[in-house]
Amino acid sequence: MIPDVRDSLPPPELWPERVYTLPELRYPLKLNLGAELLDANAEGGRAGRPAIHAGSRTLTYGELAAQVNQLCHGLRSMGLDRGDRVLLRLPNVPEFIVSWLACQKLGIVVVATMPMLRARELAYVAGDAGTKAAIVWGALREELERAQPRSPVLKRLIVAGEARAGDTTLASLMSGESARFTAVATDRDEMAMIAYTSGSTGVPKGCVHVHRDFLASADSYARHVLAPSPEDRFGGHPTLAFTFGTGGLLIFPFRFGAATVLSPPFTPEGMLGEFARQRVTVSFCAPTSYRLMLGVPDLRTRFDLGSLRLGVSAAEPLPAATWEEWHKATGIEILDGIGSTEMTHIFISSVKGRVRPGATGVPVTGYDCRVVDETGREVPPGQPGLVAIKGPTGCKYWRKPDRQAEYVRFGGWNVTGDVYVRDEDGYFFYQCRSDDMIVSGGYKIPGPEVEHVLDEHPAVAESAVVAAPDATRGFIVKAFVVLKPGRAPGPGLVTELQEHVKRELAPYKYPRAVAFVEKLPRTETGKIQRFVLRQSDVIPYDPKP
Repeated sequence: MIPDVRDSLPPPELWPERVYTLPELRYPLKLNLGAELLDANAEGGRAGRPAIHAGSRTLTYGELAAQVNQLCHGLRSMGLDRGDRVLLRLPNVPEFIVSWLACQKLGIVVVATMPMLRARELAYVAGDAGTKAAIVWGALREELERAQPRSPVLKRLIVAGEARAGDTTLASLMSGESARFTAVATDRDEMAMIAYTSGSTGVPKGCVHVHRDFLASADSYARHVLAPSPEDRFGGHPTLAFTFGTGGLLIFPFRFGAATVLSPPFTPEGMLGEFARQRVTVSFCAPTSYRLMLGVPDLRTRFDLGSLRLGVSAAEPLPAATWEEWHKATGIEILDGIGSTEMTHIFISSVKGRVRPGATGVPVTGYDCRVVDETGREVPPGQPGLVAIKGPTGCKYWRKPDRQAEYVRFGGWNVTGDVYVRDEDGYFFYQCRSDDMIVSGGYKIPGPEVEHVLDEHPAVAESAVVAAPDATRGFIVKAFVVLKPGRAPGPGLVTELQEHVKRELAPYKYPRAVAFVEKLPRTETGKIQRFVLRQSDVIPYDPKP
């Protein structure tokens, strides 16, 4: 075990208060997430039932358990064991789930990363988390290999999918011992995953989740909102690497003995085709995706969505118009919700049969949510304020005691930075973010991170990035750029700047609009007034002779 694990967590006085009001949330002291999600099904009468559908591939719970057990033996033979951190870099393929569950059974802490991250982002995550090894999809190895020299602790790469001669492969680790592997007797509050998110400062933050956090999300949100059964098939497009996808496509189906459907990268027609072919019953998608699917011609006649019983929406606010159009086109309700990487999953959600289009919904059973002012005082209905949450999950930041103190305040409440209004009936309506996070197409993009990369370009003197409204994505990244002397604005330079960002950051973070300005609006103390930029559709560029 790398020895700095406990030193990297915030002190106990900064831990959020956990509230376990439901009988199903009272877990034993010794609890292993892998055993609860996999062994309970494979050894509990569901060995022959499907666990994963991925294109033409189907894995039953029994087959999945055999592969996971083999990988447990293989990882241990490499010297990896309880408390170590292992980075996962894979698309939504069965190998991701096999790797994730094997790590949990061993007591290894998963550090999952989005496939689109670039070398500089991967290097920071690997170095910050102290990952000793990585399991990487062959087609995604290049950026990780570029990151490796900047991540001195990351010594071993395990390659899944297409491999090269000399690689340590996932297949080779699963070709040895096939006996049953008894899950490590981890504590219920032992680390299971560090999920990285980026804040308004542009510095990624690791959110620590323990074994019972994931079960608590399933036993509060999924059980009481989605009412799942073993006959369900969970599908959609969020990456398994982040908690929206981890919950919707792994934790929730396996907690209730259902199946998950793993799909290729999202396209509107492709997603609808997957729903129809795989008989998906519960879909997890961002609002942008529902809007794009609504634009597919002849949606009703071309795709049989008769199996779909619920849609789930998160990652950005769901517009009332999108809800109405989807319901009219399919007859299916979309349940909007808000969660966060810090809180594991959704804590406010719409409820089937009681949806109010435009409202996020009501607190999930097991959670207490309120709207407060900057002092922590609850504000009356109709007045905007910060949403504060208590429940069975809560935030523990990895190596960020200052940010931990800011996030967990007001007597142990979690404060996400989202501004809400609560009406007289207890419904919560999203207003905005209190920071500079840009939510575009379901992706959260910290503006300062994009600014830092733009400022590295030789033509740029300084920049500021804000959210600009967009009919399809909700918002897009818009950059206001001040050029260095001698550089002229123009379409060619716009493309050059966009490509520069794409090379350095995940492609979805690039500025889709660029405005060249003579100077940026600032306060008297020198701070950029981003609210002025957000309110200005066009700021003219007036170059000096």
